[in-house]
Parts: sequence; structure tokens; C-alpha cells
Amino acid sequence: MAVSANRLELLQIAEAVAREKSIPREIVLQSMEDALQKAARSRYGQETEIKVDINPRTGEIKFWRLLLVADLIENDSTQITLEDARKKNPAAQVGDWISEQLPPFDFGRIPAQSAKQVIVQKVREAERDRQYQEYKDRIGEVINGVVKRVEYGNVIVDLGRGEAIIRRDEQIPREMFRPGDRVRAYVYDVRREQRGPQIFLSRTHPQFMAKLFGQEVPEIYDGIIEVKSVARDPGSRAKIAVISRDSSIDPVGACVGMRGSRVQAVVNELQGEKIDIIPWSPDAATFIVNALQPAEVVKVVLDEDSSRIEVVVPDDQLSLAIGRRGQNVRLASQLTGWDIDILTEAEESERRQKEFQERTTAFMQALDVDEVVGQLLASEGFRSVEELAFVDPAELATIEGFDQDTADEIQNRAREHLARVEAELDERRRELGVEDELRDVDGVTTAMLVKFGENEVKTVEDLAGCATDDLVGWSERKDGETTKHAGFLDGMDLSREDAEALIMSARVKAGWIEAPEPAPVEEEAEAPET
Repeated sequence: MAVSANRLELLQIAEAVAREKSIPREIVLQSMEDALQKAARSRYGQETEIKVDINPRTGEIKFWRLLLVADLIENDSTQITLEDARKKNPAAQVGDWISEQLPPFDFGRIPAQSAKQVIVQKVREAERDRQYQEYKDRIGEVINGVVKRVEYGNVIVDLGRGEAIIRRDEQIPREMFRPGDRVRAYVYDVRREQRGPQIFLSRTHPQFMAKLFGQEVPEIYDGIIEVKSVARDPGSRAKIAVISRDSSIDPVGACVGMRGSRVQAVVNELQGEKIDIIPWSPDAATFIVNALQPAEVVKVVLDEDSSRIEVVVPDDQLSLAIGRRGQNVRLASQLTGWDIDILTEAEESERRQKEFQERTTAFMQALDVDEVVGQLLASEGFRSVEELAFVDPAELATIEGFDQDTADEIQNRAREHLARVEAELDERRRELGVEDELRDVDGVTTAMLVKFGENEVKTVEDLAGCATDDLVGWSERKDGETTKHAGFLDGMDLSREDAEALIMSARVKAGWIEAPEPAPVEEEAEAPET
């Protein structure tokens, strides 16, 4: 059958739109069918069920009216009796649809305009869906584009098959863009929104630097060198930690390149941002010392429970370790994930002397001894009265100037002091109304009972309903700064695992859960007799 000029033109338009918008031809034809359906309803009535078919090979358009087979006719334009339906289809049943072909008709100006709007809207929706599907899987990539325009400091980037935006806070400070400039950026988010998919780009994201190194350093691209972490102060300074899977390849040297060519390419892309390349280490102390370069570190003290580390530096290295406006230590903290406290040797010495004096005073008051004995005990490394009460007496007797009788007397006084403290705490616990049953929970001490009472935890059920964060607190990290929220038992040297065990024991005792069965002990096979 010959294809008429109008039909041929219809198919050519569908082809052109599909090609221009990079969407399937079938979707364009479907949108045309929907548009013609709307126009036909304006001719035959809005309540009429109209079906439109466009032959994808010939462009022939057919209109059908759909009628529902019903026992009782309420609307002649949408329903048909079973008797009339069986004249058209002998197998028709109530609830089936019967189609009647409608004659072709000429569109008026208003229906044609309405049909055009439907086509435009459907094609736009298909284009948006295609754009979202294309870019949602490209999050984490670096892409190139051309600056299309700048609106209120936000840069609109033409990606060829879509548009993206670099918001003002995702741009490197003092960076200027003009229409027509080529730009590289990191895709960090793609969202569906009312006005279409939004592709968000960033030039300040830490992973943007990692991806740039991957493009400049073949060893990173090949997976021989791995970028473990990145910390940036965009446009000013950055630190990047790398490790090599091949012991014969120096990760720092490979990233720097011959005469600094590789790192310089990244620096130029980031508008002169200074980059410190740090060798990563599985040992936290070593990694943190490396991260604080170029400052020298004398000593480190780690507190793994709170992810804090104290770093001692020479007096003349303090400003270098902290950096201008705290930049160096802040970037090192972001890079390592540890909170870093920096002390000079003089400050650390002063603090040690203060702690020594506090322990001496505590021993003097608890044990009723003079300053010399208190200093002797503190200098031997004893940190609390509890340690003295339960240490081997022979160890106390080895202290210079002590004999066995002196050691026994000190230990007796330590135990008497602990008994007095225990009695005072128990009295305070009773005043707070904490039930006796709570002290039977495994791991709970009298000091904990007082803390519980001060925080309205007075029964086994109250403790069973607590979360681990309630007992030991929690930390929030925002903008490189960590905020510590105290728990009920803060300062009692209780780990999260211990807190979880306390709560689980309370839940078992309250009958909320069953006690876990102990793991079976594997018996060693007996050796055969010979």
C-alpha cells in the first residue's frame, strides 16, 4: 500500500524528534497517539473511551471507540448491551470491551493546539527520564562540560545530552567561569525533581581530587596504588593518603611523578591548591604522625575508645603542627578520622606533674599517709586506690623504703577506704530510690547505681529500655569538628561492648529475651593408646 505524503511526514517528524531528543521512536509515536486521543475526545465527547493506533510502518491512523458490555445501560456513549455486543462478537461477555472503528475527521484549531501540547509534554517527560537513567549510574565519575550560563553564582554546565549545575558552595573559592569555558567536575548526586532530573556537580568534593589523581597516575587507575582517604580545604590545601599493593613501587613518588609533573597537573586543575601526599599506614599512630607532616612528632598517646589521640611536638614545632588557622591539624584529623590534641613538650611535662600531684593528694587523703609515701606510690605507677587494694602485697613490699608490714598496712587502709566509699554510695543509691534488684544485673557496680538513679534509671526495666548511647554517650562529626555527648556512665571507663552487655543482662533479667546459650566447648580428641 502506498504511503501518503501526510502519513510519510508524520513518521519523518517522529524520527526527527526521536533523534534530536535521544529517545526511542516508539515513545514519540505513543505521545502522538495520546495527543490524537485527546483531540478525538473533544470531537466525540470527553466521556467517550477512544483508542488511537498509528501504524509504525505506514503512518496510517485509526480511531476506535471502546464500549463496555453491560447488563444495564447507564451511558450509551460508553456502554453496550450484551445482545448488541454479540452481533459484533458472538463470544462477547458482560465486562468485555467492544471496539468500533470511527471515521477519520479534520482537527479544529483548538484540538490541534491541545494535541501539540500533549506531544511536547510527553516528549519532554521521556527526555527527562532518559537523562535521569543515563546519569544516575554515573555518580562518582568526573565529567567534562561547557559552561552554558551563570545564575546567582551557580554555574549551569552543558553536558551535551543534558544540563548540570555546580552550586556556589561546590566551587573552589575565587574561581570564575564564563559562558563557553570548559569545566571538569565530580558528579555527586542525581535527583528526580518536578522540573526534571537535576545533576549536581562539585569541584570541592574530596573524591574529585582522588579521581583526578586516578586520571593522572596510571598506577592508581590500574589498582596498583590505592587512594585510602582525602581531606581538602578547597583552593588552599589538601592531604591525600595513598598505599601501594606492590612493595617495589613507592606510592608517594608515583603520585608526585617525574619532577612533580603528575601532582602539578592536579594542582593546576584545582587552582593552585597545595597537596600533601601521605603514605597510609594500618598503624594509627604512624599514620597520624605522617599526616601531621611537615611537623615533627615526639610522642603520641592513643585513646581508641573515643578515637582521640594526643600528639606531643617540640615547642618550636607547635605552630607548624597546628598550621595557619588550624588548617594542618584539621586536615590531618579529617584524613585519619581521629580527633587530634596537640601539646608541646612543656605542656605535657606540666600536665604530668599536675596528674602526679593529684594522685599524690588522693593517696594522702584516702590512706591517711604523709606526702612522701603518697609520692612514692604515685611514682611507682599506681593510679588509684583500687589498684593498691588488690595488688599483690609482695609488689608493694619491693618499693624502696617499704617492708612487708608497711605494705600490709597500706593495703588494709586502701580496702577500708573502698569499704567506706561503697557504704556511702549504697546509702546514696537508696536515697535516689534505685531498687535492690538492679544491683543483681551482671556487671553493675554501686557507683553505676548512683549514676543510674541520678538519671532516673531505677529499675531493671528502666535499664533494659536504655540504648548503648544512653550509657556511654555518642559523638557527632560535622564540618570536621567532633561534638561529644555525655552518657549516664560517662567517665567510668566503660566500653560500648561492656554497655551493650549490661543492657542485654538487664533484658534477660526482666524477661524480655531469653539468655543466649553458651557456646559449646570443643573437647580435644584423646590420643589413641599405643
